[in-house]
Amino acid sequence: MLVPITSDTDGTLDELRLLAPAGYFIGLHIRFTSPLMTYQTYDHRWVEHYTANAYVLRDPATIWGMANTGVIRWSDPAFSDPHRILPEAAVFGLRYGLTVACGPTSSRSIAGFARADREFETQEIRMIQSCVKRMHDRFALPTSLTQAQLEALRCLAGGDRHSDAASRLGISESAFKARIVSAREKLSARTTAEAIRRARDYRLF
Repeated sequence: MLVPITSDTDGTLDELRLLAPAGYFIGLHIRFTSPLMTYQTYDHRWVEHYTANAYVLRDPATIWGMANTGVIRWSDPAFSDPHRILPEAAVFGLRYGLTVACGPTSSRSIAGFARADREFETQEIRMIQSCVKRMHDRFALPTSLTQAQLEALRCLAGGDRHSDAASRLGISESAFKARIVSAREKLSARTTAEAIRRARDYRLF
């Protein structure tokens, strides 16, 4: 799922584009086998080849990332590639790479980064790992929304006006608006529409 990029995220992605000139794929907060959001800049020909061959379940980066956290170069002997996907990726310019994984297994972020010219240097790896962790934390799933706040958002998502939603919930309109404001804050949303979209993206309703 692709989501709007904030100015903070945009700066991080610009940094990663410079660090990984052959591209990257970032899957944030993977839950029930599906990431909350993705960003990718790999060669479109490789993406088409990868998709056409259904490599996602055999991808060594995914397999390693679901079983481990931290960072590993693709050239590391511990990075197993039994289906020989990496040699195919190299044909498309992904000759040297690394995988970063962070977060609990219930909401893990996994990212791959590639270069065509050389191995990633230690300092570059540290910078990339820091960027991924920053994005993982930035889009952490909200755990503090109350049921009352979710109900208020759900009413608006269903098309209710503030007055109708307040009546439906048996509260005053001012109390209803207060719930919406607090829900927006917890979802880091600037508008109510954005809060509703994020709640849906997070599969909160």
